[in-house]
Order: sequence, then C-alpha cells, then structure tokens
Amino acid sequence: MSAPVTPRPATHGGSETLGQQLELDISGMTCAACANRIERKLNKLDGVTAMVNLATERALVQGLGPDDAELAIATVEKAGYGAAVHDDEDDTWTQRAAEERTSSLRRRMGVAGLLSIPLMSLTLQLALVPSVRFPGWQLVCVLLALPIVTWCAWPFHRATIRGIRHRSLSMDTLISLGATVSFLWALWTLKYPATDAGWWLGFGTTPAGADAVYLDVAAGMVTFQLAGRYFESRARRRAGEVLHALGNLAAKEVRLLLPDGSTQTVPADQLQRGQQYVVLPGERLVADGTIIEGSSTIDTSAMTGESIPAETGVGDAVLGGTTNLTGRLVVTAEAVGARTRLAQMAAIADEAQRRKSRAQKLADRITQYFVPAVIVLAIVVGIAWYLATGSGARALANGVAVLIIACPCALGLATPTALMVGVGRAGQLGILVKGQDALESSGRIDTVVLDKTGTLTTGRMAVTNVVPAPGLTPSDVLVPAAAVERSSEHPIAAAIVTVADDLAAITTNDEHRGAQDPAPVVTDFRALPGWGARALVNGQECVVGRLDAHASSASTTFPAPEPAEGWAVDAIEMAERDGSVAVAVRLDGRLLGVISMADQIKPSAQRAVDRLKEMGLRTVLLTGDSALVARHVAQQLDIDEVRARVLPDEKSTVVQELRDEGRNVAMVGDGINDSAALATANLGIAMGQGTEIAMKSADIIIVRDDLRTLVDAIQLSRRTISTIKMNLVWAFGYNVAAIPIAAAGLLNPLIAAAAMALSSVLVVTNSLRLRTYEPLE
Repeated sequence: MSAPVTPRPATHGGSETLGQQLELDISGMTCAACANRIERKLNKLDGVTAMVNLATERALVQGLGPDDAELAIATVEKAGYGAAVHDDEDDTWTQRAAEERTSSLRRRMGVAGLLSIPLMSLTLQLALVPSVRFPGWQLVCVLLALPIVTWCAWPFHRATIRGIRHRSLSMDTLISLGATVSFLWALWTLKYPATDAGWWLGFGTTPAGADAVYLDVAAGMVTFQLAGRYFESRARRRAGEVLHALGNLAAKEVRLLLPDGSTQTVPADQLQRGQQYVVLPGERLVADGTIIEGSSTIDTSAMTGESIPAETGVGDAVLGGTTNLTGRLVVTAEAVGARTRLAQMAAIADEAQRRKSRAQKLADRITQYFVPAVIVLAIVVGIAWYLATGSGARALANGVAVLIIACPCALGLATPTALMVGVGRAGQLGILVKGQDALESSGRIDTVVLDKTGTLTTGRMAVTNVVPAPGLTPSDVLVPAAAVERSSEHPIAAAIVTVADDLAAITTNDEHRGAQDPAPVVTDFRALPGWGARALVNGQECVVGRLDAHASSASTTFPAPEPAEGWAVDAIEMAERDGSVAVAVRLDGRLLGVISMADQIKPSAQRAVDRLKEMGLRTVLLTGDSALVARHVAQQLDIDEVRARVLPDEKSTVVQELRDEGRNVAMVGDGINDSAALATANLGIAMGQGTEIAMKSADIIIVRDDLRTLVDAIQLSRRTISTIKMNLVWAFGYNVAAIPIAAAGLLNPLIAAAAMALSSVLVVTNSLRLRTYEPLE
C-alpha cells in the first residue's frame, strides 16, 4: 500500500526503546477492540513496542530495524486493516481516509433513515392491527429492511468477517450479530408464522404474527448505530483539528535577502541558520531569529495565546509561526526547521496525543475481554429465557437486547477523546503537554514548588532606590557609577546603566535644561570579584560595590576612603531588610551615595499565586538566595513555605522530601539548576523562556512568559480529568446498569440500540466541551 520507506530515528524524550521509530496512519479501525488487535499484532514482532491510538488513528512503532517498515505495514494489513507511513509534511492520506469514512457513513445513514421510517411505521401497524394486513405484507417489510441490514450495515459485517478471519472480536461483532439475528428471526417467522399470541414489553399481549416486528429492530439498530458512528466521526475530526492547528502555522515559503539587497522566494526548508530573510506585513515569520532592520507589530496569539500584539524593533527576538502585522522586517534566522519553537511545539503536541494514559490502558484491557463475555452472556440469557418460557421470540428479544446494550463503544472513547481535546486546547493557550499522563498528574497535585529567579521574578536586577549623600542628587551618584559599570557585564551593572540612561533621557528632554555635560572619560577599568568594580572617571578613582570595596582596589595613589556615615549604613540595612542588594559609590574615597536594587517580581506572579491558593494548593518557594531575600519575596506573594539557601544539586532532594511526606508535587522552574528537580517532581513544569535542559526535563512547558498560564495548565488539567471521570462513570455505569435490565427482559432491543449509539455520542460531545475553556484573565 505504500512505497518502501526508511523510518526516522526516535527523537522524543519519552521513548527509551532502542532501534528506529515509525509512525503509521491506520485505516479501518472502528472501535477500541480494533486498536487493541493491531497493537497486539505489532507487539508480537521481535523487539517491537507499539501503541495504537483510536482517536488519532495512528500507530507508533518502536524498536524496528532499518529495513522493517514494510514488515510493520504488512502486519497491520494481515490483521485486516490499512496502513501507510505517516508523513509530517503531507497529511492528506489521513485527511482523505477520514473524509471518505465520514462520507460513507453519511450515505449509509441517509439510506437507512429513509427506509427505516416507513418500515417501522408499517411493521408496527401491520403487526399490531391484523385488520389492516394484506397478502404478502411480511415480504414487503423484508424488502424494505434488506438494504438496511446488508448494504447499510456492511461496515459492521465487514469488520465482523475480518475479525472472525483473524480470530478476534470487536464491538462491530455485537452490532452485526444483533442485526443479523433479528433479521433472520423475522425471516423465520415469515416462513413459519406463529399462530399463538405474543407479548411485548410496554405493550402486553400481541396478535399472532406480530413477531415480524423484529425487522424494525434490525433496521432501527443499524440506523441508530450508523448515526452514532457518523456524529462520532465528525466529532473526532474536530477534536483532531485542534492538534493539527499548530502544524498549519508553519510558513511554506521564505523571502531570502540576497547580498545585493534583492529578495528571492524559496521553499521554507531551504532557509539556513545565519541567513537573513524578509517578512512583509500580513506574512508569517518562517524561523526564530532576531530583527536587524525595521519595526512592526507582531501577532503572537497563535504561538503564546497572548491576545495583545507585541511591538517589536531592531534587536528583538521573534518566533516562527507568528504573524507580522504592520511593517517590513529583516530577520536573521537563528533556529530553523525542526529547531524552531513552533516545530518543537508541534512535535511535543504530536507525541502527547500518541501516548496513552493509565486510564486509557485500563479501558483498553477491559474492552479486550468485554466483547467475548457479552456474546457468551447473550447466549446464556437467550437459552435461559427459552427454557423458562418456551418462547423463542422472548428468548431472542432478550438475548439481542443484551448483545446490543452491552457494546462498550463509549468505554473505548471515554479517555482518548477527552485527553486529545485537552492537549489540543492547552496548545492553543501556550501550554505544551508532553504526554497525556502529564495531564493526569496535573489533576492530582496538591503542592506547587516555585523557583524564584526567572520564574517568580524577571531574573533581571532593577534599581529600586538611590540614596545620595547630603547635598548631592541621585544624578551625582548614578552618572559616575554608570560610567564605571558600562564596561561590566554583571546584572547589577546592567541595572545601574539602565536607570542612568533613563534619567539622562528625561533630563535631555527637559526644555529648561541647557547644554548637556560631556560624557565622562573612563580608563583603567578593573573588576573586583566579590567586591564590585573600579575605574578612573575623568582621572578620579570611582569604586562601585561593597562599602569596603575600596580596600580591594589596591590603590595607593588616591586618598583613603572616608568612613561610612550613619545614613549610608541605614540605607544598606533597609535595603537588605527589603530583600534588595545595596552598593556604595565612592569617588576618590568620598562616599557619594548608596544604590539599592532587586530582582523584580513578575507582574503576573501575585495573581497566579493567589489563584493557586484559591484552588487549595500549597505553595513553596525554593531558591538558592538568602533566607532574608526569600522571605521578603514570599511575604510579598503570600507563599506558604520557604526553602532558602538550597544549592542546585539539593533542589531535587527537597522535592523528594516533599514527595516522601505524601505530597503530590509540581515543580516550576526555568534554569539548568532546576532540571533535576523538574524530573524528580510528580509533575515538572518549565517556563518557555528557560533553558533547553529545563524544558527537556519537564512534563509541561509554559510558552508564555506569564505565570497565570501556570494556573490555566492546572485548571485545564483538572477539568480534563473531571471530564474523563464523567465519561468513564457514564460508560461503566451505562453498561453495568443496562445489562441486568436487558437480561431481565425489561429492555426492547430497539431502545437498547438507540441507547448504545447515544452513549458514544454523549461521551465525545462531553469531551468537546473542553474546547470552550477560557484562560485566566
């Protein structure tokens, strides 16, 4: 069915299987039993581990040799199904198969509906009112029912024949058997009409010959099942479209900027790292990179879920898959192809939908044994009723009712549909879920451990206060300090330079100000590790750092520093109480002032922590900073517990201690030093702006630099788990409650068929409600 292919190597972090990884598109599956059958066949291959997902109609096969792709396809085909190697670039095979299946179901359902309505009306009237019967009325009913139980029901018969040929049973077997037995019984009563009165549940005694009504049982059952399969197929396609949306964001072509300034349009996969490309208004960016020319407004909503477009200019980083709205941009490509954030998001979402959750594996194991058990039970019920009443009609009715009502279609769909929609909706909100098991873990956590730097805070120092010496102004302190720090790459230096530049911009725009002072001349810069930095500013030694940093400058030609005065000591102590860092600025030994700065708390942190606490979760701050700084941040955000002075290799130990206390822990971090803790936690959540190692260790990645998305991840996970439980309760409860009712003779087969079809539609529709989840504002 497909040309020879070379399977691609396994690349996803969740796979530890040696060998090659192959993804197959599967056609012909109709229920969970079909997926289980294919999975068992593939797993019998030497060294192969396979997972088959009914909802996505794909199989992930691991452990293949380099030339074994055709073997996997042949194995699927021998099981009676179609298979082709999935192509990430061309998904038309899957789409075409889904469209053909939906179209076929629609045609068969339409014909069955058109014939079933007059058939049901005719059979009921003629069966119950003998006076309106006419010669050959049974034959007319048979002719109306014949297309329904043959052509319309052919998908069920075909699956049954295929299953019998391969010595396996499925839910289609139950439908096919029920329709066939009901139709054959009607033919039997046509040839050998009963002369005795019958009895129907809800009606009572019936005239002789009324048993021909089983034609409408057969027809109605097939019609209801086709309707259920049709709406289920449509719903599954809509659920899958949520996940395909990420892949559709990728641009197909790129405008390369040539050395002479002209542009050339080439396929996007030809773009290489370091090349420059042009993006016009209305076009999507092809690769991650940095703007080197132009400014524009960029719509990032498809990638990050942020509704407000971002204003960008030269030097700003941009992501492939986002849309340029206003200006012309020239971008240097830094991550192309599979290395772009968009490609990684799509790969993670694709991996997530293939992985099975524990709940889904349980449902698959149940359906594996459920179908044969139902068939045996239906036979036993039929025999028991015949022995008890001597009525073949009642025995058949109750046996068929058991056969149909017990079909566990809803059970097979309860988990995968909800998880697929949940993962897809999360991706739309900027939440990448690496696996469906991560959603399950999210729903159970009770403790959230938050890293401080880069997670709760921006990770960038900012000046919070400037205390000048008596008689001086903040500008007198900042100008020489910034002159020294411009030569440093330290975060403290960056904060001082930033605030000095801001102050200079304000004074420059002041219309009352005269000519500007010339820029200071800086020479002989030297960093003082652990102390600060020093340089000559206009020939005078300026030291920025600890109060005693001047002593480490090894200066012998400049005046000794003046002793620190009380105002300076007070300013430093106040800064430390507030969790800030304080540096002193001296010029030729004279203390000019004290500059306080701190790592700024993210604007979204307070709202996120408040919502976590409202959800009943315990919050823990985990940081390597001092206890004073950690407690200050915790007090500002009302965090329940603080773990300070924790070294990077000790963070995972703290997380394990929390787990040993019986807590279900989610760890939220962004740095390399968080990777071990992320892997140790029940659930690892990495901020998308963090390091690659942290993101590889995490189960969930928050793409948006907004902590409120963390709350969305947990809330959506909980809602997904709640939906799964609701689906499973309905599916299990429906079967458990309905089987005894049918076995007791209290359920008409026609009603059983309608209830079974409706249950599958209800499960899928309930799962689709997750698409309406709205993020935290």
